[in-house]
Amino acid sequence: MATLSPAARRSRAVRWAIGVVAFLVSAIGLVLMFLLAQATNNRAFYEQNYARLFGINVVVATALVLIIGWVAFRLLRRLQQGKFGSRLLIKLAAIFALVGVVPGALVYLVSYQFVARSIESWFDVKVEGALDAGLNLGRATLDSLSDDLMNKTRIASAQLAEVPDTSSGLALERLRDQLDASNVVLWTASGQLIAGAGSSRFQLNPDRPTPQQFRQVRADRAIAHIEGLDEAAAPGAAPPPAASVRALALVQRANFEFDAEPRFLQVTKPLPPAVVANALAVQEANREYQERALARQGLRRMYIGTLTLTLFLSVFGAVLLAVLFGTQLARPLLVLADGVRQVAAGDLRPTTVLQSKDELGGLTRSFAVMTQQLSDARGAVEKTMGQLDAARANLQTILDNLTSGVIVLDAAGTVLSTNPGATRVLRAPLAAFEGQKLFDVPGLESFGRAVVQQFEEFQIERSQHGLDHWQHAFELHATGEGLSQDAVNIIARGAELPGGARLLVFDDISEIVSAQRAQAWGEVARRLAHEIKNPLTPIQLSAERLQIKLAGKLEPTEDAIVNKSVKTIVDQVDAMKRLVNEFRDYARLPAADLKPIDLNALVGDVLQLYAHQSSPIALHSELDERCPPIRGDAQQIRQIIHNLLQNAQDAAEARSAGADSHGEVIVRTRLADSGQRVRLTVLDSGPGFAEKILKRAFEPYVTTKTKGTGLGLAVVKKIADEHGARIELSNRLVDGSVAGAQVSLSFALAGESRPVPAYTEDSKPSSA
Repeated sequence: MATLSPAARRSRAVRWAIGVVAFLVSAIGLVLMFLLAQATNNRAFYEQNYARLFGINVVVATALVLIIGWVAFRLLRRLQQGKFGSRLLIKLAAIFALVGVVPGALVYLVSYQFVARSIESWFDVKVEGALDAGLNLGRATLDSLSDDLMNKTRIASAQLAEVPDTSSGLALERLRDQLDASNVVLWTASGQLIAGAGSSRFQLNPDRPTPQQFRQVRADRAIAHIEGLDEAAAPGAAPPPAASVRALALVQRANFEFDAEPRFLQVTKPLPPAVVANALAVQEANREYQERALARQGLRRMYIGTLTLTLFLSVFGAVLLAVLFGTQLARPLLVLADGVRQVAAGDLRPTTVLQSKDELGGLTRSFAVMTQQLSDARGAVEKTMGQLDAARANLQTILDNLTSGVIVLDAAGTVLSTNPGATRVLRAPLAAFEGQKLFDVPGLESFGRAVVQQFEEFQIERSQHGLDHWQHAFELHATGEGLSQDAVNIIARGAELPGGARLLVFDDISEIVSAQRAQAWGEVARRLAHEIKNPLTPIQLSAERLQIKLAGKLEPTEDAIVNKSVKTIVDQVDAMKRLVNEFRDYARLPAADLKPIDLNALVGDVLQLYAHQSSPIALHSELDERCPPIRGDAQQIRQIIHNLLQNAQDAAEARSAGADSHGEVIVRTRLADSGQRVRLTVLDSGPGFAEKILKRAFEPYVTTKTKGTGLGLAVVKKIADEHGARIELSNRLVDGSVAGAQVSLSFALAGESRPVPAYTEDSKPSSA
């Protein structure tokens, strides 16, 4: 079943609440009607609970009126709001209300007249006279039976005058048989039992007459009274096993003995059950008649209230049935109307489905199936669109993270889209020039025209040879005079996209070109070292031999010239030897023998060599004691430290030459935060590097010093590559101004099985 909307759930909750309240009120009304019926047959209950029952009747009637009024208000409000089906609900409610109210009102009027007249007819004079006559007849009958037993008891007492106390038991048995009594007892004046016959023999303490009765018997000679009728006449009391007449007579003695104690004969005889039942019935009928006569008005009001409550229940039931049946008939139409509005608004959520077996219920189910099919279709479309968006996002993410540059052009060479790699490789803000020609981008004029030309040639060659792409190398930002310091070498590939668009993919191969150039320089250095080193020693020896041969044979002026010339030759030969040695070191750098070494100890050993120099540059060390051993070649790392310290001192001296303050050089080691790398950093206070030098500082023969070959950083770079270390060169900035340069190398720990790539977070250069 479809999920209900919040509005439908609220409506359902309201209907449930109305149903529960209606059920409770109806149940209370039925219980009250039952209690009213019981009250009319129970005078005590009626008198005790009349006010309470009347108040509850008023409350229930008020609640019914309020519920009916609230239902009517809801129907009118729906009609004013123009809700679909409100007129039908009102019409059905009116029909059912008329069906229930009109007959109910007629029955109420007839019942009211009938009850009013019936109650008055109950209290007729003849009925009251008949009840009085029956009551008097019963009393006369009971009095006659009592007087008869009293006379017989007085006569029987004369038979006991001569009987002594010891033999009175047998005489009492004869008297019980003669009188057909249930019990015969002989008492003394003090209430002591002399003898007994009948049920008194089995009683430990038989009921004895009261002193008042003994006094009355002495005065009247005999008395009699009826027992058991008063208890049976009490309202709600169960009748005793048998009512009886009890007579008490004085026993006269034959001789006059003044000191003898008088005796009393007590005879108990049961009354006939029929007489007792009739007497009690007449007495009860007379009592009820008198009570109802006194409460005539209250009884009338109670019956009228019961009828009124019944009328309200019938009216409420009629209106409730009208609303319920009307809702059942109109609900499918309302569900369909609401569903149509939702679909028209684009809301394809599941609609309410009715489980009824009629045609309207089937129509709601068919509409829900149709809505579900539309929702499934839209969900499939949205899923497909989501997949397309995800694929587009993935493609865009891939393009954004590619190191290669990607540009999409139209047939005229207009830039349609680019990725960040294109901006990085071409060093131009291409995203700002989307929608413009590629050759209109500043600095890319010749490149753009060359690309357009390559695509035009590709169109011709593709039709002839079936090619699917073209590839060409370009050099950008070249000055045109030999090898430029800021030239960018790229390799580009072009292809045709569906729809006539053109795809241009290119990579920066400057580092590859630089590596090839370094390899070529190494070969040149090797050959130069071989070709130049051989004639240098003979030249130096010939000059020194010439100086020795001519010593003392020339004039002082000429001798000074010879000595100066020989010194110049020797010095230049030494310089050439140093140059050849540097060529040899760069070209024939041996393979690194990687072993665990203590970088801090190695730095300390190198710094001791500089401790006694008379250089004005201060040399400081900041060594991290947490640094573990690294994997490296001690001799080559020592060469790295020497080269970096020498370059740093030269840079610091160059800047402090014309200043009052002295420069400084700092050597720093640090364990990375991840604990996987150890960083070696050399910082100086020199003038820093120009931007174009920073890009090619590690290439051979690139230098800013007036003296030197520019092979120092190239050797450092080559050794770092052998160690799998990342080397970085940057300027130190303080308050936005260049305060020197720093070179950082990140080495793997000795526990690593292979050199860790240096392109990690730990390899980033530290700030000065």
